[in-house]
Order: sequence, then C-alpha cells, then structure tokens
Amino acid sequence: MLFYPIMSLLAAFAVALLITPWVRKKAFDWGAVDHPDQRKVHSKLMPRLGGLAVYLAFVPAMLMVQPFNKFTAGLLVGITIIILLGIADDIKGISPWVKLSGQIVAAAAVIPFGIKVDFFTNPFNGDIINLGIWAVPVTIFWLIAVTNAINLIDGLDGLAAGVSGIAALTMAAVAWTQFSVLGLAGQSESILLPLILAASILGFLKHNYHPATIFLGDSGSMLLGFSLGAFSVVSLTKSFTAVSVILPLVILGIPLLDTICAILRRYQKHKPIFQPDREHLHHQLMALGFTHAQAVLVIYGISLVMGVSAVVLNIISTDQAAVLLLMLSALVLIGANKIGVLGNRAAKETAINKKAQERS
Repeated sequence: MLFYPIMSLLAAFAVALLITPWVRKKAFDWGAVDHPDQRKVHSKLMPRLGGLAVYLAFVPAMLMVQPFNKFTAGLLVGITIIILLGIADDIKGISPWVKLSGQIVAAAAVIPFGIKVDFFTNPFNGDIINLGIWAVPVTIFWLIAVTNAINLIDGLDGLAAGVSGIAALTMAAVAWTQFSVLGLAGQSESILLPLILAASILGFLKHNYHPATIFLGDSGSMLLGFSLGAFSVVSLTKSFTAVSVILPLVILGIPLLDTICAILRRYQKHKPIFQPDREHLHHQLMALGFTHAQAVLVIYGISLVMGVSAVVLNIISTDQAAVLLLMLSALVLIGANKIGVLGNRAAKETAINKKAQERS
C-alpha cells in the first residue's frame, strides 16, 4: 500500500521546510553561528544548526512507516549520537580528535544492531569474501570515511545537502533495481529510508540553497554522511552482485575523491590532515570563474552522472560494468586533474606564469 510511504515522504519534506526557520532562530539564540574568515566564501554571520532540522524531519517520518526493528533501533542510536556530537560542535566547537572519537563511538554503536559489512562480493570473480573479525573495523572505517567526506564538501550553499540528496535517491534507485528488476531478496527499508532522507533534505534545501539563510553545520553534514554510510552498508554492500562493493564508491565518488585528494594534498605539504584549505573541488571551480551557484550546479551534475552510472552498473553484465567503470574512472581523473583537485592549482598557475615571464 502506497498511502503511508507517500505520506511519510510528504511529512518529511513539510517538517523540514517548516521547522528550519525555528531552528535558524535557535541557532542564533544558542550561539551556533559561523563567523566569516579568509577561507570561507560567506561574508556575514550565519547560523549553522541545519542538521537539527533534517533530523527532526527524518526521524518521525521514518517511524511512521518503518517497523521498530533491530535495524531501525541501530540507525536511530547511531544518528542520535552523531547529531548530538554535531550540535555540540556547532554551538561550542570541539577539537577534530574529539569529533573523530565521537564518530567512532557512533559507528561502533550500530554494529550490535546488525549494521555492519559482514561480507562483500569479489568484483573480479564473483566469489563471496567473508570479513570475519575484520567486519567491525571495516564498518567503522567506512562509516567514518563517508561521514567526513560529506563534512569536507560542505563549503558552498546547498552543496553537501544537494549531493547527499542525489546520493540518497541513487541508493533508493539501486535498491529498487536489486529487489524488483533483478529479483534479489531484500527489505523495503533499503528503498524507503533513503527516499525519506532525500525528502527531508529537499525541504531543508529551500533555506540552504544559495543565497542560504542557514548552513547544515557539522550537525547536518555528519548526519547526512553517517546516514548514507549506514544505508550503503545495509543494502548495497550486502548484495551478491559482482559490482556491489563498487556501487557505494561510485554513488559517493565525488565527496570521497575530494576527501582523498585533500588528505594527500595536506600530507604532501606537511600540514595537519584536519587543517582546512581552499583547494577543494568547489574552490577550484570558483577559481576557474564559476559563480557560487554555478559551481554547486556543476557538482550536482557530476553527482547525477555518477548516480545514473551506479544504477546502470547494477543492471548490466559484469564485463560491461568493467568497461563502464574504466571509462568513468578515466573521465573523473582527467576532469579532476584539469580542474586542479589532484594538485595545487595555484602553484601550477604560478609556475606557468613564471616560465612565460622567463621566455619573454
């Protein structure tokens, strides 16, 4: 029966849309504000407690249609720890290591409820690889990686929320093809919960898209990242299809690639991994002359391409999937290099200008 699922989606959207102004007011009251500096693109004081609005929209809508089973309880425990951690950071500010410790606690808390990667399918030969004792560290690593990947791309109005919404819709589409088109066994939660999260994000985006009146804050970016990581663990990685282990990497490819590049970039420069900079994908696009809104739309477009690719990968043969993956990887790496994400674009341009001056 579609009545209750549709009502849950409408409720999630409406609650996020209507409650965000209240959350914005509370952000100012509680001191959860973002001060402008030379690294950021905004020039005025901004409230940053948007994750609370998404949480208050998502959780009741989820409980409307989702039986309170082991998975629901685990997800609720995990995202509640994450949202409390994010709210504390938005209001008071906490050190990166304290934040990381809290993320580890949240990730470890969901494992007893069955939210873990027990196995994955070898994409080269289709064999099932059981992780055994490695299931716990692999799950914790994955959840933390996705959580921080979404957190790191939250640098422009509507960027992290929009990319997360596209990822959630893609996960729902992939789950639907696995359970309906391919006839694989599964649960409706793998389809419905990402859709509810996407509806919550859409309601919030009305206030977060450029020019934003409220930011996601760490409460929001970590909530979205953790939720997407949990969804992928429960549905995508537990499929027996050969490309199942690849699908989350494709769906979340843009934030994950940006995060890997940021870590390598800071390591090469002997800077702390947690030290922010202005060389992320969105910064590089704006350096190329794109406006704030245009840079966001470009990344939306790339995320959509990755999402469609993930759906296609799920329904084509293994050999066809391998060819598509090679093409997609090549295009992403070439594009990232052209934009400057794989290296210091500013340094490259300085070197080019210096050589040109020497020649003249």
